[in-house]
Amino acid sequence: MELEEIIQLRKLKRQALEQAGVAVFDKPFHSRLDIGDIVANFQEAKKVQACGRLIAKRLHGKVIFADLRDSTGKIQLYIKSDFIGAEKFKLLDNIEVADFIGIAGELFRTHTGEATIKVENFIVLSKALRPLPEKWHGLKDVEARYRQRYLDLIANEEVKKVFILRSQIVSGIRQFLEGKGFLEVETPMMHPIPGGAAGRPFKTHHNEYTIDLFLRIAPELYLKRLLVGGLDRVFEINRSFRNEGVSIKHNPEFTMLEVYAAYANVDSMMHLCESMTVGVAQAIFGTLQFTYQGKPLDLTPPWKKVSFAELVKLKFGIEPQDTEAQMLEKLKNSGFAKDRDRLSRTQISKVIEETLEKDMGGNPTFVTDYYTVLCPLAKTRADNPLISERFELFMAGMEVANAYSELNDPLEQQRRFEQEIKEDPEAAAKSVDADDVLALEHGMPPAGGLGIGIDRLVMLLTNQASIRDVILFPLLRPVEAIEK
Repeated sequence: MELEEIIQLRKLKRQALEQAGVAVFDKPFHSRLDIGDIVANFQEAKKVQACGRLIAKRLHGKVIFADLRDSTGKIQLYIKSDFIGAEKFKLLDNIEVADFIGIAGELFRTHTGEATIKVENFIVLSKALRPLPEKWHGLKDVEARYRQRYLDLIANEEVKKVFILRSQIVSGIRQFLEGKGFLEVETPMMHPIPGGAAGRPFKTHHNEYTIDLFLRIAPELYLKRLLVGGLDRVFEINRSFRNEGVSIKHNPEFTMLEVYAAYANVDSMMHLCESMTVGVAQAIFGTLQFTYQGKPLDLTPPWKKVSFAELVKLKFGIEPQDTEAQMLEKLKNSGFAKDRDRLSRTQISKVIEETLEKDMGGNPTFVTDYYTVLCPLAKTRADNPLISERFELFMAGMEVANAYSELNDPLEQQRRFEQEIKEDPEAAAKSVDADDVLALEHGMPPAGGLGIGIDRLVMLLTNQASIRDVILFPLLRPVEAIEK
């Protein structure tokens, strides 16, 4: 039967119910129990009420066996004409798989031991006009899974499990930080100046103030202002936006954790990053041994540390004092960026990092000793001003976290902002964030800052190959554009 025929038939069944005086969008029982709790706390002959979606229906003469599911689990229903009356039993001809119903009845176990509810009464809560995907055997079309995530969640229990785990991971991070005395805050998502990280922003316009604004590429600058204001430990689980490419590791809208602690530094953030990730993984999964895309991932501390400056010198011959032209020439001599005549330091950094990612291996690795010219918001090492106090964390070849000893010198910060704009064509449209410099002029304590990509961390801990598999509603190209 074609889909349109199925939809039309379901509409006719809805009409039949309405003509029989049945409200097809009724209210659920107020005293209902979660199906998972009913099954877990089963008591023979106990009276229960439950609500959910009908996911299977099997007719055996004057008896119907059906499966009812809610977000907590599934239970079998036993519906007999003798129990509910012939007239009400007849109404079940117009109730199908995918419909939501509420039931009241008595618990018993079948001869096979399956927990079952002997239905004594039911109501229709919502009449579905479309069938479940692929008759409940699983939604296979990847594009449809992302575009109609609600069907994906219905059809694929493993998908639902991933998003439940994602919620638990975020909750675990929140509890860990609150246990360490950090305060969760919220900062603006619309910024007058894009800043806090390298990235191309989305632009918007506020009609009342007649000003252009940018969706944030990072919350860093606002969070550091809170340190100036005396909030010594803050964090934000934030949505950020970058108007750049889409890949299995990139979505234009993504979730970041950013943490800032006064009187801390990059070493403090390294310890925090490691202990938090290990603690959350152990609490939720009960192990530190994972498999990511067929390869082992061991979170057991202490995690490995390597030097960016040493890796780059070994692989490309590049040194921190090199100019952009010298860096580009050495990249070309090593077989990279041969088609480019000019690259900014930020672009050079991306080429280097993308190349190094392939050599990182699977287990967590802290990459330290980044060049100061690549870290405009980080302090420099006391023993070498060309090297910053920064690390990036890599797992399974992906960058997962980034941390600094935060620069708190307003004059140096002003100089770096101006230098970045002067040297980087991509930064030419920016201006110096005067409010950030102004805040630093009032005095910011020494501090450490840490950012963790929540989406990528969830990918790793749940063994998902694409970032789209851990974002409920990833950004997709419009259907019309695909069809052209």
